[in-house]
Amino acid sequence: MGSAILRCLSQSDFAKFKDKSIWIYDKDFSKCKQLQKETDVNITSSAAELTEKCGIVILAVKPLHVAEVLSEIVDLLTRDHLILSVAAGISIAQLKNMMKNKCYVIRAMPNTPALIGEGMTAICYDSSIPNEYITMACEILRSCGKVEIISEEQIHGATAISGSSPAYVYMILEALADGGVMFGLSREISYKMAAQALLGAAKMLLQTKKHPGVLKDMVCSPGGTTIEAVASLEKNGLRGTIIEAVRACAEKSITMEKGSNKDN
Repeated sequence: MGSAILRCLSQSDFAKFKDKSIWIYDKDFSKCKQLQKETDVNITSSAAELTEKCGIVILAVKPLHVAEVLSEIVDLLTRDHLILSVAAGISIAQLKNMMKNKCYVIRAMPNTPALIGEGMTAICYDSSIPNEYITMACEILRSCGKVEIISEEQIHGATAISGSSPAYVYMILEALADGGVMFGLSREISYKMAAQALLGAAKMLLQTKKHPGVLKDMVCSPGGTTIEAVASLEKNGLRGTIIEAVRACAEKSITMEKGSNKDN
C-alpha cells in the first residue's frame, strides 16, 4: 500500500507543489532503489533520518511492525510532525501512546485500487488536530482516488465495505466469468465483459446518485431473463451472504484492535 500511495503521490500536483520533496525508507534497500527508479524520489538510510527530513510521515507497515518502527523515531518526533497511519487494527489512542503523544496522528484505511488511482480511503482523527494537517492528508490520499472523512468508531465498517471489499468483488467477477465459460465464452472475454459490466454499474450509481434498487429495476424487464437471475440470487441468499461477510470482516477488525490494545 505504501508503494501504491508513493506512485500516485509522485505524479500528483501535491508533489509538484512541494517540489517533489518525498523521501522513502524500507529495510529492503533494493525495494527503495526500484521505487526511486520508478518515481524519482529520495532515499534515506533509516526511519530516523526520514523523520528528520519529513514533516509528514506515512506509516505504511504491517500492524505487527508498528510499535518497532515508532520506537525508532519517537525521540525525533515534534509537535510539527504528522503521522499518517495506514496500518489496520491500530487505534489513534494506541498510536499516540506509542509516540508519547508528541505529534499529530491521522488514521487511514485505503484499498488496493489505489494502485491505479481509483482507491477509496476512509480517514479519521481526534478533535485536537489542526485543519491544515487534515487538508494535507486529504490531498495526499486524493492522489490515489477518493477520500471520505469518518469517525474512528466507523473505521471497522469502512474496513469491511471498502478496505476489504475489492476481494469480494473479485470473487463475484470470477464467478461471473465461470458462468460465461460454462456457456461457451472464452475466459479472457468473460473476464473483460464481467469487469466492464461491474465498472459501468458502479459508475452509473455514482453519477446518477439513484438508489441501487432503482437501477436494478431498470435492468429487470417483466418476465425477462434478468428477473429470473435476481430471483435465483435472492433464493440463494446473496444479500445475506454479503452482509454476513461485512459483519465477519468488521468484527475481525474490532478483534485486532482490541488485541493490539492488550499488547500495548
